Amino acid sequence: MSELNEAQKKAIRSDFKAAVNMPPSRLRRWLQAADSKRVGMTKGGRKVESSRDGKSVGHQMGERILQIKGKRVAQLEADDYQAMRKVIGYVHRHLKQRPDGDVKDSRWRQSLMNWGHDPLKG
Repeated sequence: MSELNEAQKKAIRSDFKAAVNMPPSRLRRWLQAADSKRVGMTKGGRKVESSRDGKSVGHQMGERILQIKGKRVAQLEADDYQAMRKVIGYVHRHLKQRPDGDVKDSRWRQSLMNWGHDPLKG
């Protein structure tokens, strides 16, 4: 990835802020919940059904989001911006895949929450 200019960095930060609509304290609590550890896919492409299956990519990204949120703008590095772009892309793609019916307890919502986005937050 080429060096980002200040305007690009600002746009990424803005999009990231919009995509990650869970405050750090809520995301941290969610990542500790059993439901958080039972959704998503592993890096190897296996579906996570329980905490014994290993951490999902989304759960790992949730932890990464907390690290990013804990930094000041001046502390953000190229890999932070790359991670933010990945989060933005994931959230946008998966919002388009919203299932029919009540999503309150759905794996779809729980997976998005691992990525810092609660689709029910209005």
